[in-house]
Amino acid sequence: MVGYSNGNMSDINEMNLGPRWYVAHTYSGYENKVKANLEKIVENRGLGHLIFDVQIPVDIVTEHNGNISKRSETKRFPSYVLIKMIMTDESWHVVRNISGVTGFVGPGSKPVPLTDEEVAAINLETHTEKVAIAVGDPISIIDGPFVGFSGKVQEISQDGTRATVIIETAGREFPVIMETKHVKKQQSV
Repeated sequence: MVGYSNGNMSDINEMNLGPRWYVAHTYSGYENKVKANLEKIVENRGLGHLIFDVQIPVDIVTEHNGNISKRSETKRFPSYVLIKMIMTDESWHVVRNISGVTGFVGPGSKPVPLTDEEVAAINLETHTEKVAIAVGDPISIIDGPFVGFSGKVQEISQDGTRATVIIETAGREFPVIMETKHVKKQQSV
């Protein structure tokens, strides 16, 4: 291991690779506080030339239940914050001394930047649709040309935006493809 003799981090300057993404580990639930504090320190101390961006990768989930939609965020990597920075003694100390940070990810807490492939794979924000219905659920149609009809969910598209519903009318069953936001699960009695 490259030595940090007497707690001196001078070898950090030698590993300067330019602006790269590093991962800081935080106490559970401290991610947003760490991000806010780091951004404030960067602004107050004029460190924008060393620390460029701070991200907490999240998945945004939209749940649909009829006309009611609810958005929520879930942290993709709880207890981790991604920081695009130039690794120097100064930037290392700034991040390490923020309340809630336990260290950088790397062997022996030696900061190791993410590869370009890892950064691309993280895709800092994704959005998924989640519906409050499942295959086999009885539903009511609340919008569109079949409003007022009832049916049963036969299939849901992979992205969760469309459903195939079996509707019965005039004694016959037929499938109808519609947007999931136009159906609402019937409450069981």
